[in-house]
Amino acid sequence: MDIFQLTAVELGQKIKEKEISVVEAVQKFMERIEATEQDINSFVTVDKEGALAQAEAVQKKIDAGELTGPLAGVPVAIKDNMCIKGQLTTCSSKILGNFKPTFTSEAVLNLQKAGAVIIGKTNMDEFAMGSTTETSYFGPTKNPHNTAHVPGGSSGGSCAAVAAGEVPYALGSDTGGSIRQPSSFCGVVGIKPTYGTVSRYGLIAYGSSLDQIGPVAKDVTDCAAILEAIASHDSKDSTSVQREDYDFTAALTDDVKGMKIGIPKDYFGEGLDAEVKSAIQKAVNVLEGKGAIVETFDLGLVKYAIPAYYVIASAEASSNLERFDGVKYGFRAEEYEGLHHMYKKSRSEGFGAEVKRRIMLGSFVLSSGYYDAYYLKALRTKALIKAEFDKAFAKYDVIIGPAAPTTAPELGKSLSDPLKMYLGDIYTISLNLAGLPGMSVPIGKDSKGLPIGMQIIGDCFQEKKMIRAAYTYECATNKEHETIAAMSKKEA
Repeated sequence: MDIFQLTAVELGQKIKEKEISVVEAVQKFMERIEATEQDINSFVTVDKEGALAQAEAVQKKIDAGELTGPLAGVPVAIKDNMCIKGQLTTCSSKILGNFKPTFTSEAVLNLQKAGAVIIGKTNMDEFAMGSTTETSYFGPTKNPHNTAHVPGGSSGGSCAAVAAGEVPYALGSDTGGSIRQPSSFCGVVGIKPTYGTVSRYGLIAYGSSLDQIGPVAKDVTDCAAILEAIASHDSKDSTSVQREDYDFTAALTDDVKGMKIGIPKDYFGEGLDAEVKSAIQKAVNVLEGKGAIVETFDLGLVKYAIPAYYVIASAEASSNLERFDGVKYGFRAEEYEGLHHMYKKSRSEGFGAEVKRRIMLGSFVLSSGYYDAYYLKALRTKALIKAEFDKAFAKYDVIIGPAAPTTAPELGKSLSDPLKMYLGDIYTISLNLAGLPGMSVPIGKDSKGLPIGMQIIGDCFQEKKMIRAAYTYECATNKEHETIAAMSKKEA
């Protein structure tokens, strides 16, 4: 049995059936991390001692019949912007290089209640600001499919860890595509739920009106099960929503007959790589062959999404990151003269270039004289983008498009041109502005062997339709792969 090929749900089943113990599973993944981490750099912190102690405690609860869920005993990695009590939580920044929170984020607590074993914290773009996981203070993460390429970002560490088999699943956060784009680049499944579905309590904020926690895993079944475990109403988060239905695994049905799928013409124009376009068209044809009704349509205002997003996100970041000043916690400059000099020096030395760029941009658009011209205009644009999606979802069950315009770029190519890096988020950021759910599903590889992802977008609180479309595609293509493998075996 190759444990690293198993999905999280499959591993959970084997633990339940006593084919492998929780401690054995954790030990095997620790060995895998030790063997691959030098090449991939997915983790900021690996807690071997703590994970083995958790494993023993979880095993006792499984044996006693107290833990019966699909994720009981399965190891997980957490993006390093989610607080875990007493464990280093850095946001991959020097300014939080020594920060250990006194509480645990709600999403992580929900996983612990489900019996998950946390084995470490994953690398990310500093404060989630970036699309490549190259802005991390702890060095870049590399794509397991080709280590000369980036894994995407900002949840690149989580996605690379799953793709490299270092962990069965992970949690990421998505502010403008930070789960979906790296999932696409790394060939894994990632879901950004509807805003408010998963509590943001304990998530170190980047853009509070945009951030949302979500799962990264090997397949759609895993993502549905993980989302079911972490989603909940939380009174500690004022933006948390009380939903009537959290049964996401009920959507795992191989059936899209009569489902209406919209394909935005605006997503398939200039700038989209030909191989990515071809792969998505083939994937849509698979769903059409299963009975879905596919139509192309015009989704207006797409070109305004990037400027609106970066104005709003930077404005919120400049406010959220004000608290990191070297006074109460985190990094403090060693030599300074007076309080204001200490603030300035600590922040200058503690933040990286991309974070400083966004703080300055945010401070500028919120300043007197520019607030109306930029920030208020961006908020109005955000409302118009939501109205465009509302119009589309009055007609379609889901919308399908690319998760990124290209496959993973080479290391070092994106950071030299920040504007180009920002434009890479063109297909994902609209969902964060509108609060919509979206997911990336692997649909093949390009001529270089790099994964291609397809983005499936749902209306607010309609994750089930999205999951059903993704699961149906997965079932259809898995059967196709099994048939090809069986024929090859027969010929041999």
